[in-house]
Amino acid sequence: MRAAYLTALLVSGGGLVLVDRRWRLLFWHDALRAAVVAAVGVAVLLAADLVGISHGLFFRVPSRVMTGVLLAPELPLEEPVFLAFLCCLTVLLVRGAQRALPRKVSP
Repeated sequence: MRAAYLTALLVSGGGLVLVDRRWRLLFWHDALRAAVVAAVGVAVLLAADLVGISHGLFFRVPSRVMTGVLLAPELPLEEPVFLAFLCCLTVLLVRGAQRALPRKVSP
């Protein structure tokens, strides 16, 4: 039970990989660009987390479903995994919507 949250994130991330593979929206469309987008997104969000932690705005609440591994004070191992999941999910949703929704034709 100690790694339930991390496991859920990884399993859900696996689902995103399957969606991406099927419709070639992110990594299967352009792997280098996708890696850069994901890395920059995670870096920016992680920097915001670290600023929040340093100002006492964000803090870790111990839980039985988390591993308990800290990368920095108040920064659990699961946080960068969640941020990577969030970045990839966002790009997949945007690219999927761009393909699925009809484009407005200007007169």
